[in-house]
Amino acid sequence: MNPFPMGQAVKVWLATGHTDMRCGFPTLALRVQEILKHDPLGGHLFCFRGRKGDLIKVIWHDGQGACLFTRKLEKGRFIWPNVEGGAVAISPAQLSYLLSGIDWRNPQETWRPTRVG
Repeated sequence: MNPFPMGQAVKVWLATGHTDMRCGFPTLALRVQEILKHDPLGGHLFCFRGRKGDLIKVIWHDGQGACLFTRKLEKGRFIWPNVEGGAVAISPAQLSYLLSGIDWRNPQETWRPTRVG
């Protein structure tokens, strides 16, 4: 389930490391601009994970206004890159896995029978 109407040109970026989840859109946008060296108003999605790993925030500017989305897992943790101090690009499909709490790095396709009987 991906709540973002994304075209081909939209990229999804994961901010590596952990982020203070008390931050709102202005602070996260400043972090995107100064640390990740991207334009926070360019229409791309930027995802941030909290220290515990069960909460993420996604910022997105749709051309008309700023959006801040929050997702919290009741069980488990969001899978996040181990590198520090940058951003990792993922596909929109991988974002859907991430938001569902599935390991986006290596999702497993379930086997389905081809016929009955």
